[in-house]
Amino acid sequence: MAIGLLGNKIGMTQIFDESGNIIPVTILKVGPCVVTQIKTKSKDGYDSIQIGYGNVSNKLLNQPKLGHLQKSNIQPLKYLKEFRVSEQDEFEIGQVLNVDSFSPGQFVNVKGKTIGKGFSGLQKRHNFSRGPMTHGSKNHRAPGSIGMGTTPGRVLPGKKMAGQLGNKITTIKKLKVIQINSEENILVIKGSIPGKPGNLLKIVTSE
Repeated sequence: MAIGLLGNKIGMTQIFDESGNIIPVTILKVGPCVVTQIKTKSKDGYDSIQIGYGNVSNKLLNQPKLGHLQKSNIQPLKYLKEFRVSEQDEFEIGQVLNVDSFSPGQFVNVKGKTIGKGFSGLQKRHNFSRGPMTHGSKNHRAPGSIGMGTTPGRVLPGKKMAGQLGNKITTIKKLKVIQINSEENILVIKGSIPGKPGNLLKIVTSE
């Protein structure tokens, strides 16, 4: 697995390509991320790289996390994330990773938490069709039958019903990198990204 970076969603806009076509894009603030720990198979049982993102005050971290970072002389960081790697030779503790890890035209996978929409009905949550609206029907947005009355005589697990919609981790794959601004650590990606502006995201190159 390739090592990725952490960042925040800024928002959506649109740009024009060389042919004058409008491209919907999302602006991301990515990194800089710092390598905070290198795990090896001989010592930890597996090979991975841990990176940190988001400078914060010492007061906002608990003592275990603060001691973990101070041991490597790294400034307090809000988020820590591990990435499995096959080779750690190219990384060292304290190394800074930024948007230069990506290139225009490259495809990436972006993982983040979707916008929470609260308790939602079947039409909105699962795209059910509604019932008749006239001729005495009382089944407008009701679920209908949710199971049989005989054996097994219960609602089977996984049945599509009303409930919480959104507010879950999801991954959007194969998004194209349109532009990179190394000075501002800005990544411009084609298409939409999960969550609201300010949402924490994990960006990994597509395999």
